[in-house]
Amino acid sequence: MARQLQIAIDCAEPDRLAGFWAAALGYVPEPPPAGHASWAEFSRAVGDRSEAWSALVDPDGFGPRLLFHRVPEPKVAKNRMHLDVLTGGPRGTPKEHRRALVAAEVARLTERGARHLQTVDDEADHFAVLQDPEGNEFCVC
Repeated sequence: MARQLQIAIDCAEPDRLAGFWAAALGYVPEPPPAGHASWAEFSRAVGDRSEAWSALVDPDGFGPRLLFHRVPEPKVAKNRMHLDVLTGGPRGTPKEHRRALVAAEVARLTERGARHLQTVDDEADHFAVLQDPEGNEFCVC
């Protein structure tokens, strides 16, 4: 039996990072847990002063839930796992068209706070490596 997937992202500013990823993926904020008017209120009720959460969901119910959790330590190394934002069309899309789609998405995401690190264009593939506003690496493929 297949399992549902949640992606938990440690961060310094859950609401800010959730806002970036909502814009990047077309996700929407998940309502706070029952009995709480906001995620901030929930965080104050169940965590210590340093904790905070925010969550996003795919409005179509297809993609995984994203949970953003404030942690005290900063990011200091390359991610061991990263997200790929698939925007270059289905397999078999001509490379020239993929290049244009990836470039447009890189431009859109950098306007929203991402940092473009590099674009890889070789015989096998075309993709861009970016960082979200807190430095987490991800690819636009």
